[in-house]
Amino acid sequence: MINIELKNYEAWFITGSQHLYGDEVLKKVAADSQAIVKGLNDVGSVPVKMVYKPVQTGPESISRIMQEANNSENCIGLVTWMHTFSPAKMWINGLKVLKKPILHLHTQFNRDIPWDSIDMDFMNLNQSAHGGREYGFMLSRMRRNRKVVVGHWKDAGVQKQLDEWLRAALAWHDWQGMKIARIGDNMRQVAVTEGDKVEAELEFGYSVNGYGIGDLVDYVNAVPDHRIKEHLQLLESLYTLMPDIHEGGERRSNLKEAARIELGMSDFLDSGDFRAFTTTFEDLHGLKQLPGHAVQRLMEAGYGFGAEGDWKTAALVRAMKVMGTGLNGGTSFMEDYTYHLEPEKMKVLGAHMLEICPSIASGDISMEVHELGIGGKDDPVRLVFDVESGPGINVSVMDMGDRFRMLVNPCRVVPADKPLPNLPVARVVWEPEPDLPTAAAAWIHAGGAHHTGFSMAVSAEMMEDFADVAGIEVLFIDEDTNIREFKKEIRWNDLYYHFSNGLKK
Repeated sequence: MINIELKNYEAWFITGSQHLYGDEVLKKVAADSQAIVKGLNDVGSVPVKMVYKPVQTGPESISRIMQEANNSENCIGLVTWMHTFSPAKMWINGLKVLKKPILHLHTQFNRDIPWDSIDMDFMNLNQSAHGGREYGFMLSRMRRNRKVVVGHWKDAGVQKQLDEWLRAALAWHDWQGMKIARIGDNMRQVAVTEGDKVEAELEFGYSVNGYGIGDLVDYVNAVPDHRIKEHLQLLESLYTLMPDIHEGGERRSNLKEAARIELGMSDFLDSGDFRAFTTTFEDLHGLKQLPGHAVQRLMEAGYGFGAEGDWKTAALVRAMKVMGTGLNGGTSFMEDYTYHLEPEKMKVLGAHMLEICPSIASGDISMEVHELGIGGKDDPVRLVFDVESGPGINVSVMDMGDRFRMLVNPCRVVPADKPLPNLPVARVVWEPEPDLPTAAAAWIHAGGAHHTGFSMAVSAEMMEDFADVAGIEVLFIDEDTNIREFKKEIRWNDLYYHFSNGLKK
């Protein structure tokens, strides 16, 4: 398992003020800030540990704490609050060097104005209303991306926005230094799964390096028989096995080989400290079958995955898994496979050849072996299941040449119209927002990939926050989408990104 322990990570709570109001006010500012931090941690409304840092009153200390945040392995980002008026020029040098994401919490310690007792002492202490504007001006002047959350810090809606942003910041933190193993190369002649890996490392912090299939095969062949035997017992305890792969069944050898491949892949990924990987069915030399259930179970363990060499989707799936840690639902690699185009009942059947993560499964999971007409290998093992109804999202990232683009399309998972007894793969049926014709047309106009990260744990808001932190163009295909306006948005964005490098200087 490579899933992360959320409470090992920190968000630093940094409050701005100044010396103009005297020591007693600064003591009160510090006490209020500590109370907010304790309150957020105690109610469990934030996914990571919120850490109080001293109140900032001058440029030297601000620069120091920003450098400390940069150098902290556990700090995923800053939550900043202007309790009083904090002159923004003193934030310039610190913000210039800061490399961690920022959330601006525009709140105040008290919720209500004490109408009967309010005086100038109260007014001087509680100045977020205009202190936050001063701070916000400097962030805008420096064209610094940040999240702005407005409201009382105890409100559930404010805490929900904090939770979502912190999960996005955590996923961004996870990308820094992440290693992706591209086992084999890209699927031949396919365009959208390619991309500029050097630019991705410059922009996003993760590295993508290729490994020959022989590198993996060496690990697969080295798995001893006793580990395979133990692993078969585990699989038998977790899944409903079809009769011919039980002990003594005619396809038992297929399951043994699949178990060997899973253990070998796990050893390979663990030895290289990888958090995501790709495979391709056009490069299987030395493997007896296409990795099916192995990929499914590794995704469930927390790895990002992309089929056919799709490293961008592998990175995306890993990020979405990090964001969804501890939440209900799950996240999987996905593909829009085929449509149901009955008027007024249009929907998508999502699946892949084999590689859908069981974290999204509902009900019993069946382990089966069936013929696969692709790859020219022995029949592979796969986990077969359906997915419970409910809200979900499909997300994709593409390299558009001059920038990376993210597409986010909320959907609603629905039951299949009828049972699917002859479809031996994991599958999901959904209705995309606002409807299939609009969603598909917008996706195609935007150059969206055929691979996605699908999640019933991660929200569209989290993906928006993540795209903002990562500096990725993001387009939403949702209930408000109109094709004419969507095409205009694409054209406007083309102009913006064409000139944006100059604007940032």
